[in-house]
Formats: sequence, structure tokens, C-alpha cells
Amino acid sequence: MTTRTADRSQELAAFLRTRRERLDPHDFGLPSRRRSRRTPGLRREEVAELAGVSIDYVVRLEQARGLRPSAEVVEALSRALRLSPDERAYLFDLAGQRLRNADQPATTAAPQLVGLVAALSPLPALVMNRRYDILTWNDEMARLLLDFDTLPPRRRNAMWLCLSNPQMRDFYVDRERIVREGIAHLRAAWAAHPEDQVLADLIAELTAGDEEFARLWGERDVKVNGRGRKAMRHPDVGLVAVHFETLTPLRDPDQQLVIYRAADEESQSALDRLSAR
Repeated sequence: MTTRTADRSQELAAFLRTRRERLDPHDFGLPSRRRSRRTPGLRREEVAELAGVSIDYVVRLEQARGLRPSAEVVEALSRALRLSPDERAYLFDLAGQRLRNADQPATTAAPQLVGLVAALSPLPALVMNRRYDILTWNDEMARLLLDFDTLPPRRRNAMWLCLSNPQMRDFYVDRERIVREGIAHLRAAWAAHPEDQVLADLIAELTAGDEEFARLWGERDVKVNGRGRKAMRHPDVGLVAVHFETLTPLRDPDQQLVIYRAADEESQSALDRLSAR
């Protein structure tokens, strides 16, 4: 026995109708009509006016008559129907359009992630955005890497620190691999967010000011590196090897939670000594 998935055009039509019918015309300041409304919610012509499309277009969408709306039309309908972020993403998926979020990345960590990072102690943890800006961290991560509080906010960037901060210059045992993988990850973020001028400016600054970055950027490697192993030379406790895992919260997809775990008993002993300080 075989089953068929729901036709996307039929589901898009039904979704638009239900979202339209749940809206209260009074919330939109629409003029009252002499004749009573026979159906709940907004009329099709009202949605068309709010979205800047023709009434016929809305009718054809709601009748599943083979239309594939553009990303611009989907965005306009999302605003007109006052969709939530999850509903907006769902509408983009139904329309076969890749959802691009033009919003700039967060410059502060979500409060829930700040609490989670603190609760992960004694595991070193931090949160970054797509630019590698470090948004929050716990004490264990600060003791392992460096005291981020001593840096101006614009320099709390993992890529810039690895390339330009004297304390970090020789911190990683396999430094070129770490930098290479970081640049490959940054290139993927740059391609996915061409509207992010701050990210573009960071890449331009590093390309102009650091020969190593310019060379590796020019190789055009692309890799989203979510887990792996790093070995570090800590000035106080010696060699520390960790496994790292990068997690993306569903509610904050531009923020990445990075967690370190000791890779061996000697490294765990070193991390324990750091935590006890």
C-alpha cells in the first residue's frame, strides 16, 4: 500500500485561507461594511490590498490553481496575514522558496542561552553568531581561552583573536588547520548572507591586514565545521585537548552554542585545575 503526501499547492491554499479567516478586521482599522460578513476574518480583497497583489491572484492561490508565488509575494502575504516567524517559514517552504532572513545577526545572546551557558559549568561553553562574534561565555571558557571582558566588544571575535591577538597567536597546536577550517566556515556564512555588511567589512579587514587569512581565503574552501578536536597550549596548565560540539538553537538559528569536553584524562585534569583557580 502506498501513501501520497499532501499536494503542496493544496496545502498552501488551505493554509492561506485559515490564516485569513482567523484575523479580526477591527485589528486592521478596516472600514465597516453595511452588509454583514458571511465568513470570519478578512475578505480576499482586503488581503490583496494589504499585500499589494491583485484579488484574482489571491483567489487563484486559495483555489490551488497552479501558482508558485515569488519570494517577494510570499513575504508580502506573510506581513498582510501577520504570520508568526514559524508560520512565515512554513509558507516559504510550501511556496518552494528558500527563506532568506535579511535581519542582521544578534549582537547579544538570547537570555535563555546566557543561562544555559552558565549552567553548563564546569564544561567550557560560549555562544557566537555567524560572524564569529563571541556573545556570552562562562568562567571556564574564559579561564581556558582568555578573559573576554578585557577586550572591547568589537574585538570579541574568534577569527580576529586567533589571527591578531598576541595571546592567541601560538595558542593552538595545529594552528593552520584551525584557521583554515574557521575561514571555510566563515566563507559559507558570507555566501549565505550577502546582505551582512559588517561581515563583509570584517572579511575585507582581515584580507587586507593578514597575509595568512588572505592566502587561505583565496583557496575558496567551504566547510561548515560543527564538531571536532582542538589541542591548546595553556600558559598555566600546559597541553589541553578538547572535543567541541556546535549546536544551533531552533529559536535562535543565528546563534551557535559551542561546548568543550576534555579529550583525555590529562586534559580533564588540566581543566579541573583551571576550574579550581
